[in-house]
Amino acid sequence: MQSQGDLSGFLSKERIKQTAETKWNSLSDRQKKYAKKAWGVITYKWRWQIAMNIPYLAVFLLDRTIPAVHEFDMALLSTITSKLPLPSFLVSWMGLG
Repeated sequence: MQSQGDLSGFLSKERIKQTAETKWNSLSDRQKKYAKKAWGVITYKWRWQIAMNIPYLAVFLLDRTIPAVHEFDMALLSTITSKLPLPSFLVSWMGLG
């Protein structure tokens, strides 16, 4: 069996685009209005999710470029946990006690 390579992928992308455009043009104005509102909500949530994940992206990038990110002061952690009302078995499970 012979493969058509990128040509078949290109044709399927064009077919999908054409089908979507045909479906969009067949919608009434009211349906288009609701579809735009729904798309706005979806993309707003996507943008919000990306914005909420930016700090994690920064830590990931810093983790790869700055080795000091890996240095962690266990004394600082034990000071913080000593002031928290945690049961001793929970502290031992976390490896702090």
